[in-house]
Amino acid sequence: MSNTPLIRRGAALAAVLMSASLVLTACGGDGDDTGGKAAATRGDKAAETHSVKAENGTIEVPVDPRRIVTIGNTNLPFIDLGGEPVGVTEVSDSDLDVLPAEQRTAYEAAEIVGSSGGEVDLEKLATLKPDLILVQFSSDDWDKVGKRLEAIAPTVSWGLDTEWKAFADAIAQAGNVADALSQQKAEFKEKVTTIQETYGKIINGTSFVDVSRGDWSDPGTFYIADIGCSEIARDDIGLDLPEAAEGKDPLAYESLPFERIGELSRYDVITYPVDAEGRPAEPFKPVAGTNTWKALPAVSSGRALGVFCPGNNSYGPVNQYLDSLGSALATLPGKQ
Repeated sequence: MSNTPLIRRGAALAAVLMSASLVLTACGGDGDDTGGKAAATRGDKAAETHSVKAENGTIEVPVDPRRIVTIGNTNLPFIDLGGEPVGVTEVSDSDLDVLPAEQRTAYEAAEIVGSSGGEVDLEKLATLKPDLILVQFSSDDWDKVGKRLEAIAPTVSWGLDTEWKAFADAIAQAGNVADALSQQKAEFKEKVTTIQETYGKIINGTSFVDVSRGDWSDPGTFYIADIGCSEIARDDIGLDLPEAAEGKDPLAYESLPFERIGELSRYDVITYPVDAEGRPAEPFKPVAGTNTWKALPAVSSGRALGVFCPGNNSYGPVNQYLDSLGSALATLPGKQ
């Protein structure tokens, strides 16, 4: 973001600055024009381009983009990597509520250019004069606005099925925020290794199930989560968690009635969603309030673990999830 212009300090100060400027100009011919060279270097770098492969082809983008607009699912991952977009599309209040303060500030400083990927105000976006547009939304939305976005600035688009680690890599490359990504990756690797080494015996000999409920769920229903943060627990940490058969819809797509809560008794450990303070997430409270839930062996024996998942499409929130998972595993009776 650009800096706020300095307030004028009066004619006397202006005169002093003018005199100083003349002195510096007179002396400049005898020494290196460091400031000019630095400005030229910055200008040259901003003008350079490199190729980025994306869903919409191989795109030439600036090496050092300065005015980036993020659309759809690229908003928060780019900001998570330290990016400061000039334009964004709307994100939910629940997503904003779990952002670190500096990231929320970066989001709120940007101009809102639409409610969603397919509802972008193209005229407003164009007035921001972006030198790069980052996009992740549905193919239908791309059909609506994709070509018009490309006419405004180099546009890099990824499909909704892009794996989250590859997505982070691609955003870092296109948006020139690779240094932050490297640090986050190192933290991720360290956290995964620590959990595996500390709780390896429990992980290897225990059956887990991750259950959840969203604010979109029908009354009296819950679901078994096999996508989102539970994928991290299963695929990276190695927890024995149920998942859909190959080629089938995720288990999370099936709403289960509260009458089936008792079926969770087959699992040794249950994980469920909590907020940043460790309280059951608001949509999950109806599940936690049922007598059937309270009677589950895992619940009554201290093996129901609340885990905070602020997001799963970039390393920052995933690392927060891993911290919460590690703390939860530490409370298990008989932990290693």
